[in-house]
Amino acid sequence: MHYTKWILTLAFVSLLQQCSFTQQKNPINKTEQMDSTKKNNPVYSNTDSSKVALTEEEWKKILSPDVFYIARLKGTERPWTSKFENFKETGTYYCAACGNALFKSDTKFESGCGWPSFYEPISKSSIIYTPDHTHGMERTEVQCGRCKAHLGHVFDDGPPPTGLRYCINGVILDFEKAKEAEKKYTEKPVE
Repeated sequence: MHYTKWILTLAFVSLLQQCSFTQQKNPINKTEQMDSTKKNNPVYSNTDSSKVALTEEEWKKILSPDVFYIARLKGTERPWTSKFENFKETGTYYCAACGNALFKSDTKFESGCGWPSFYEPISKSSIIYTPDHTHGMERTEVQCGRCKAHLGHVFDDGPPPTGLRYCINGVILDFEKAKEAEKKYTEKPVE
């Protein structure tokens, strides 16, 4: 009985580590004011596909502290804290740093890992794959294909058709509701 509890505890801890959860404090000085609005982010665009190359100081001026911490310092938000974890709307998820389209909502699934999970990116060029050897693990980091923001990691334990699980920090995601679905909802006849 004692061994069973120990094994279950070890399995649970391993599951949490798979999504790169770290207990590091956010190194951003909270008193430092950074602009977190898209209108003051000159590189934010849902249509421009040109690569973005800014210095860390330039990023720091245009991103909110939370987005900067995840995107540029490869941070990780706490599990089950993302507004997108149980989000069910139909639409598109974009990079919060640059506006690049990343995932369609119909590829999102409940993985139980504590972070929004998807089984397929919106296009092959929307994501960059980088080996990650941090925290004593062998993983594959996923970055935005446009601005190289850290998004999360990809694992090979996802559902069909790809068998992949893109475990993504919700802080680095923006969402736009599908226009067609929104139009159908607003034009719905009143009964």
